[in-house]
Amino acid sequence: MSELVRPEDGPQSNNDPTDQSILTRMARFRKNPFNFAREISLFVRGVGWRSYDNVVGQPVFYPGYTTNVKSAVMASPILMRKVAELTEARLKVEEEESFFDSSSPTHMQEREKRRHEIASQLIEITSDMVDNMMCKMESKPYIRSAFYVVTQLLTRAYSAIHVSEAEVTRLREIASQAAKKNQSIVFLPRHTSHIDYITLHLVCYRLGLTLPVVVAGDNLNFPLVGNFLQSVGAMWIRRSFDNDQLYATVVQAYLDTLLQKGYNLECFIEGTRSRTGKLLGPRFGVLSFLLDSVLSGRTEDTYICPVSLQYDKVIEVDSYVNELLGKPKQKENLADFLSASSVLNLNLGRIDCRFHEPWSLKEFIKDQSRRQDQLDYQDLQSTAVDSATRIRLLRTLGYKVLSDINDASVIMPTALVGTVLLTLRGRGVGKSELVRRVDWLCARTRANGGKVADFHGRPTSYVVERALEVLGPKLVGTVEGLAEETYYAVDRFQLSFYRNMTIHLFISESLIAAALYTKVKHGGGSANQRMKETELIEKVTFLSQLFRGEFIFPAGQGLRHNLEAAMQSLLRDDVLSVSEDGERMIGLSDAERKLGRENFDFYCFLIWPFVDAAWLGAVSLLVLVPPLGSSITWIESQKAQNTAQLGGRTLYHQGDLSYFEAVNKEALKNAYSRFQEEGIILVAKGKDSKTPAMVRLASEWTPERDATTGDLKTSGRLWDFIESIALHRREGKNRRDGATVSTRVLSLAARLNKQVFEVAELSAIESVQQTVKGHRRRSKL
Repeated sequence: MSELVRPEDGPQSNNDPTDQSILTRMARFRKNPFNFAREISLFVRGVGWRSYDNVVGQPVFYPGYTTNVKSAVMASPILMRKVAELTEARLKVEEEESFFDSSSPTHMQEREKRRHEIASQLIEITSDMVDNMMCKMESKPYIRSAFYVVTQLLTRAYSAIHVSEAEVTRLREIASQAAKKNQSIVFLPRHTSHIDYITLHLVCYRLGLTLPVVVAGDNLNFPLVGNFLQSVGAMWIRRSFDNDQLYATVVQAYLDTLLQKGYNLECFIEGTRSRTGKLLGPRFGVLSFLLDSVLSGRTEDTYICPVSLQYDKVIEVDSYVNELLGKPKQKENLADFLSASSVLNLNLGRIDCRFHEPWSLKEFIKDQSRRQDQLDYQDLQSTAVDSATRIRLLRTLGYKVLSDINDASVIMPTALVGTVLLTLRGRGVGKSELVRRVDWLCARTRANGGKVADFHGRPTSYVVERALEVLGPKLVGTVEGLAEETYYAVDRFQLSFYRNMTIHLFISESLIAAALYTKVKHGGGSANQRMKETELIEKVTFLSQLFRGEFIFPAGQGLRHNLEAAMQSLLRDDVLSVSEDGERMIGLSDAERKLGRENFDFYCFLIWPFVDAAWLGAVSLLVLVPPLGSSITWIESQKAQNTAQLGGRTLYHQGDLSYFEAVNKEALKNAYSRFQEEGIILVAKGKDSKTPAMVRLASEWTPERDATTGDLKTSGRLWDFIESIALHRREGKNRRDGATVSTRVLSLAARLNKQVFEVAELSAIESVQQTVKGHRRRSKL
């Protein structure tokens, strides 16, 4: 691991590694006015790497860049074909509406004149779309100034940006190869913070690589800030295309042009910032454009480079917690941006930027063509190939990128400490025990193929102290006046953000532990706490299917392979043992029992909040069961999920839910998506963004009600499903009776059910009244 810096004096190449980071070096300038003025002078004159000359890749930031790229986009064959197609379609509609007199001797002339008018209008609209969309990298002095300013701002929050020297060397070599072939590198980073944009650009600038064009949502295109971002590399893209064929073609044509000319691209694979700390599922929109560009042959090839950006502390976590607890996301604007920038006076630790080895998209397609039904590469290029095959290829691409990001990620000190604090029993932990468990977690991380942030040989106690300093007293408290420094989690919800940065490394072990816990929690001797291997596999399979949309599992080998590897790891670490009593049995090892189950519990504590969230989501479906005699079956999906959150908060404070972080809208949203995939619920999407999506229980999953009392009968598929999840939950004092859904939970579900359907019935009545009024008004007219 090394940090990005410049040597002390004089001109230099773009890739000089030394011992300090960009940000560490910049921080010194504020303390020494002479160096501060000298540095400004070097930037203004463009000395050495600051000049941003002789970059590896295609030239950018020169007068005329925007005109050149726009001309190529407007001349794109696919764009010209789409304009012609839309023109003909419009002409046909106008002819059907008798816009032309087909019997007129000048009919053909009028038709050609109208064709020209329509085409001209469409080209004008297309030109405006391109102008609003494309980045405008015109001025090298501008980018030099921008680099200096944003570095000065960022150094007020973060002390350093760390990179791997080996990864940087490899990246520069591949960038040189790509430049010779006029091919692009598409950076696909994880998306944790708005700082991500700045970080990757700073690294590419300092390494002398062509800055990537960033595919960004147009929600960031607000006054002043939007123009600035567009001038340093942002392209704006709508969040939804709303079936706008012309706009979709403009996006494809623009991306094609960038790839054909060898310009680098940057796109966040998750589509939005992760509010939970772990990777989200892939968004396939831009990936689909990239895949189509290579599949069609319009682009020969491009390199894919997954990127992991990790932070000791993320600036936006406070706002993430508010959003997860149900507060609506605020639309970005300049006032909020400037207000948020006040946090740049904080010490938020350091940033680690890690690059996975780039790989050829064309070679990936060829490899998949050999795997998918023995198809040839030419078959995949053919438009005759079925859409299911292309969708499968796209999904494989998306999840491979996510898996590569996880492989490249490093575990930061704050994630190590946050994970340990949330996976220990008891109120708090002493300093020595905290250091010991962090040591253990580092060893397990490396054993599972993960990486821990490098601190150049400093002791674990230093790393722990540094993490505690960055997390601060709002997240981790200290108990004064004790024989040993003792720490406890103050804000478990926010700390879970950092814990979630480690869970991908241990997800298979956690599923095994949660499955075995269904036996262990009953107590008794070791003979009573063993499980048949076949039963264990069955339970792990159930959980892995339940969390299919929640976690990014290791790619390429399948569930059985991942399970076997995790089992061998647990056996090797002496957490579990195997006995042969006629049938292979799995249980806790004697050594683990002597340790008080601390390692087994670690894996359980990692997964239990997510089990609680899935259980809460399943229980909330009881609220969707229509009351007796009700004609309402559909409920607004957002209303259902909001009600689930309300119920979850109530259950947590009443002791029926162990983890408050289970009451977050992302987990419930994932649960509802999974329930939809399983056919438990049906979802009807609105015709447009203003019409809310509706949800109802599938008939075969709807519990029956008692015809006399109206109470739900405790039987049926939904009850069995809830029971299956509940078996894996952490035992609590209010759940030792073993009941899946206690009287208290049922009572709360009935109360919420009544409220939801009363509101739905009133809304239906108002809708009918509005329709009647509308008919009356039209009748009068």
